Amino acid sequence: MVTGTNVNWALVLDGDAVTLVDAGYPNDAKKLFASLEAIDRRPEDVQAVVLTHAHLDHMGGIPALRARHDLPVLTGEEEARHARREYLEQITPAQMLGECRNSAGRRWVRQTLGAVLPHLSMALSEVTAVEPAMALDIPGRLVAVATPGHTSGHTAWLMPSTGIVFTGDALVSAHPISRIGSGAQLIPSVFNEDEDVMVESLRGLAGLPADTVVPGHGPELRGEIAGIVEEAIGSKSRR
Repeated sequence: MVTGTNVNWALVLDGDAVTLVDAGYPNDAKKLFASLEAIDRRPEDVQAVVLTHAHLDHMGGIPALRARHDLPVLTGEEEARHARREYLEQITPAQMLGECRNSAGRRWVRQTLGAVLPHLSMALSEVTAVEPAMALDIPGRLVAVATPGHTSGHTAWLMPSTGIVFTGDALVSAHPISRIGSGAQLIPSVFNEDEDVMVESLRGLAGLPADTVVPGHGPELRGEIAGIVEEAIGSKSRR
């Protein structure tokens, strides 16, 4: 797991080959390349990117990777439409301005703009939709798990061989504008499309064969997955 500008991505290794789980903000691209170099890999070793969802802080580094070599981007069918920008689900400028009412929000907005500008809009022209519950022929043999709510097509990724689930923003462990500190939680409401659907999606994660959660924001979580999920769901009443 690697942390860029308040967001995580992950590198899954199989020999020399790599699967990238998400890709950070557009201006995190140098950090993304540095994270590959730190494990003695090159951008050309990345065999695929699996995308949890098509927000700029998760897909922003993909164009820089594709400029080095062609590689597939894989996600669920609905999120593939979002990544192609057939529609857009993302925090609006007005909502970002609303977060400037306190110092934590102002700091987050400042950091976010620095990580995004001038790439305020982005679409991926080639995105491959994959079916859930099928192990993909990529490093890590990852399995897509539909987790709508944060976005309509949000997709988590399970690596059965290691008991790791990459939850993107369906379940996080911290966020700069979170008011409840660290621990399993829902990402702040301003980012979510439908929190009722989000909670139902999380209940579906509780039965996965996993004991490690790598979230899109915050440190990894270890322990019984059902307990981690219940803690995250319970956070909704503490916000």
